[in-house]
Amino acid sequence: MSGRQTGPTGRDRLADAALAVVVGALGTTVAAFDDDTTALDHVLVALACAALAFHRTAPRAVLAAATVLGTAYVVHAHPGPLSALPVLAAVHTAARVGHRGVAAAGGAVFLAGYVASGPGTQDAAERAGLLAGWFLCAVVTGLADRNWQAYLRQTEQRALEAERTREEAALRRAGEERLRIARELHDSLTHSISIVKLQAGVAVHLARKRGEEVPPALLAIQEASGEAMRELRSALQVLRADEPAGTPALLVERARAAGLAVDLTVTGARRTLPQAVDRAAYRIVQEGLTNAARHAGPAKVSVRIDYGTESEGELTVAVEDDGAGDPARPPEPGAGLTGMRERVTALGGTLRAAPRAEGGFSVRAGLPLGERG
Repeated sequence: MSGRQTGPTGRDRLADAALAVVVGALGTTVAAFDDDTTALDHVLVALACAALAFHRTAPRAVLAAATVLGTAYVVHAHPGPLSALPVLAAVHTAARVGHRGVAAAGGAVFLAGYVASGPGTQDAAERAGLLAGWFLCAVVTGLADRNWQAYLRQTEQRALEAERTREEAALRRAGEERLRIARELHDSLTHSISIVKLQAGVAVHLARKRGEEVPPALLAIQEASGEAMRELRSALQVLRADEPAGTPALLVERARAAGLAVDLTVTGARRTLPQAVDRAAYRIVQEGLTNAARHAGPAKVSVRIDYGTESEGELTVAVEDDGAGDPARPPEPGAGLTGMRERVTALGGTLRAAPRAEGGFSVRAGLPLGERG
C-alpha cells in the first residue's frame, strides 16, 4: 500500500523555528561587530534568517528569499564570510529535499554578489574561495542527508513489511491448523459419537418395543452421546469461525430478511481477491451489520465495496448507518471492533470505526490488494 505524505508535525515546526533562531542569533551577532552595519542591514539579516523557519514547506521560496536578502546585505554592508550563514543554511535545506540545481544556483548568485561588492584584492579572492568551498559542502551535505533519510525510510519500510508478512503468515498457519483440526474431529470423533448415539437409541427403542424396562445406564449413554454431539458441533463452529460461509451480498440478503433496511453498492473493477483480504472484507461487513442491528435502532444501513483501480491496489469496505450513534458519546471498543482492527492491521490496512458527525455510525476499512493473502 502506498504511503501518504503528511505535513510537518509540531516537532518539525519547533525544529525549524530553532534553526531560524540559532542562525539568526549568529548572523545578528556577526553583523553587530561590523562598524559599517546599519539598521537596514540588521533587518535584511533578520528577514533572511526568519525565512529559514519555513524551509520544510517551501524550500525553494526560502532559498530565493535568503539569497536575495543575503546578497542585498553583502552588497550594501560589505561584511565578512560569516554573512553567508543564512544562505548556506538555505542551500543545505534545499539540497536536502532534492533541489540540488536550485541550491547550487542560489549559492552561485550569492557568491557573485559577494565578489562583485568587495575590492579586488587577494584577501577578497581568498574569502570568495572559502565561501565557494562552504557552499559546495552545503550542497554535498544536503544531498548526503537526503540519501541517508531515504535509506532510513527504506529500512523502516522493509522492517514493517517483514513484520506484517510474519503476522500474516502466523494468522494463515493458525487458520489452516484450526481447519485441519476441525476436519479431523468431524471425520473421526463425530462419526464415532454418532454411532454410539445411534446404537443407544436403537437399544432403547427395542427395549420399549418389547415392553422391557430400559436400563438407566443405557439412557445415560443416549443422553451423554447427544450432549457430546452438541458440544462437539459447537467446538467445530468455533474452529471454523474464521472461514466465511458466504459473500457480503449474502450477508446483506440475510440482514434484509431479518428486517434491517440495507443497501449494497459495489464499484470498481471486480476481480479475484487474495484469500485473507476476501475473508477480512466478509468479516467487516458481518460485524458492521451486526452492530447496526444491535445498536442503531430503526435505521438505514449502507454497505459499500469499492475495488478501486489496478493501480490503486486497495479494496475499500464501508458500513454506515443513520441510527442512534452520537459523536459526543463514542462507544467503548468491544470484541467485535477490536477483532476487526487486528484483522485489518495484520493486512497492513487502515480502519476507522466511529460515530458520524451527522448521526449514526461508520465503519470504513482500506485493505491493500497484495499477493500476500
